[in-house]
Amino acid sequence: MTTFQSFYITWHDQLRQLVCQLSQAPKPPTAAADGDQIHQLVQKTTSHYADYYRAKAAAAKHDVLIFFSAPWTTPLERSLHWIGGWRPTTAFHLIYTESSILFESHVVDILRGFHTGDLGDLSPAQFRRVSELQCETDDAIDLVGVYGDVDRRLERLAGILEKADELRLRTINNVVELLTPQQAAEFLVAAAELHFGIRGWGIEQDRQHTKSKYQSSESRPDQLDRELVHKSEHVEH
Repeated sequence: MTTFQSFYITWHDQLRQLVCQLSQAPKPPTAAADGDQIHQLVQKTTSHYADYYRAKAAAAKHDVLIFFSAPWTTPLERSLHWIGGWRPTTAFHLIYTESSILFESHVVDILRGFHTGDLGDLSPAQFRRVSELQCETDDAIDLVGVYGDVDRRLERLAGILEKADELRLRTINNVVELLTPQQAAEFLVAAAELHFGIRGWGIEQDRQHTKSKYQSSESRPDQLDRELVHKSEHVEH
């Protein structure tokens, strides 16, 4: 196990703890102290992501290829990767999805003029900003992609990966900035739960695959015996 793999395991466990705290924070905040608590937790979570990308950039300078094979992730996770990590535009799809689900769940209250303050209650200005950020991120993705295709020599891969990670972190910070603390907390929880869900699904797929292989290897001797008996019967007859 590499040093970064050990770091990732610890970092991942800490992310789960932060998500748990964000989920348990009072929403909507009923007092100033509640709002401060949510704001601090949001800042702590975004800083946690920044720590991850700093450690990743430092490790990539010594072995960049490992971040493209990413042995600490499942094959399912790797199949969804874009330049060694999640695609930045996923953040915007997540906002639209969460906003739609929450809006539908209390559409009557919203139409009556009650504001929930969650992701289902995004203002027109916030939606415009989300759309603008999505366009800007799409353009940035194209630039990183072009940069990556021009020169794939090993000494350039670390720079390509770093640019992609900078875009991922910038996307998180930009989204959090346009949201209220309550909405930002909900976004960070949804993003982490999506990550946990894909990872969990990938781990389960790996277990099923391993179990299937094991059962297959166990069944082969018996199958071979049956085939030999069947052949011997034909010889005798």
